[in-house]
Amino acid sequence: MAACVIRRGLLSTVSKYHKKHTLRVINVDFNSRQEVNRRRLQCSTCSSLNIQQKRFMSSRNRPEGKVLETVGVFEAPKQHGKYETGQLFLHSVFGYRGIVLFPWHARLYDRDVTPAASDSKPEPPGAHGSKEVKGKTHTYYQVLIDTRDCPHISQRSQTEAVTFLANHDDSRALYAIPGLDYVSHEDILPYNSSDQVPIQHELFERFLMFNPSKVPPFVPRDTLRAWQEKNHPWLELSDVHRETTENIRVTVIPFYMGMREAQNSHVYWWRYCIRLENLGDEVVQLRERHWRIFSLSGTLETVRGRGVVGREPVLSKEQPAFQYSSHVSLQAPSGHMWGSYRLERPNGTFFDVRIPPFSLESKKDDSPNGFLPGPFTSLA
Repeated sequence: MAACVIRRGLLSTVSKYHKKHTLRVINVDFNSRQEVNRRRLQCSTCSSLNIQQKRFMSSRNRPEGKVLETVGVFEAPKQHGKYETGQLFLHSVFGYRGIVLFPWHARLYDRDVTPAASDSKPEPPGAHGSKEVKGKTHTYYQVLIDTRDCPHISQRSQTEAVTFLANHDDSRALYAIPGLDYVSHEDILPYNSSDQVPIQHELFERFLMFNPSKVPPFVPRDTLRAWQEKNHPWLELSDVHRETTENIRVTVIPFYMGMREAQNSHVYWWRYCIRLENLGDEVVQLRERHWRIFSLSGTLETVRGRGVVGREPVLSKEQPAFQYSSHVSLQAPSGHMWGSYRLERPNGTFFDVRIPPFSLESKKDDSPNGFLPGPFTSLA
């Protein structure tokens, strides 16, 4: 896996020096969780620097039997504008290698920002608080994840997948395209590589081709454009919701998946991706979840349970974030969800972290078409 999983303490260092120094990315084959915590960056032009010396790993102090491999060279992150299709990057939180397929423009509703009267979204009925939240346009990217890195991030993030309801006679089928993720602009750490196939993913060469005359040198094939156009309603995110409670930030991204017919009624499905991030120094562990699900049909459902997706993740300074996806269905074309997580401190006390309210909105066209043949995994 790429050795440059950037922890919060390193971000300021990278930002300070990226204009003057080229940071060389290293690939280290780590086999244990303890070794994963020792991943660092190596500077190719300023090896004599003593600043943050303990935070850098070089070939002189690599674990015995491990091999350092050059992956590429960092580029200066873009402060303005967007990254183009074919841009190689490292995820600044989860550290995986990836490549940008295309950007999306979403409305970010950040409850940590002082609300304004205009361009706001009201609270759903019964949700905590009464303030409205102003939305601002923010860039996200549909990306491919390097499959070599998936085993190394499995403890902190599910290997993301885009899911669809099948357009087949068997309306029970749910299909997933693994190794896809949505990444915020600020989580992109761009780099370049001379490798013509720098990312290992079975869709890489079907979606992109190498063109040395272009910058970046990986350009979209017609299959990528067609896939994006035909499946646009099921790929595009529209709203992103964020809120912080006691240094724990929760970000929610809902996606509409489609509609099924069951027993002479319509059932609408959504996927939602959630990231929890510890912005403080105290180690905490997620113990319980509490959801409230409101449907336009007038029903209000309460869901309580242990952990999330069968896990009780620990959020620490070394591994501050955890990301997962789940699904929800309503017998109405729209609704709302909100709730809280209960986290435990090292001293055994508990506190609740708010999940920001978010809307579940369906699309007019409920018939996804033009599936790319494979590599789909049925989740039914």
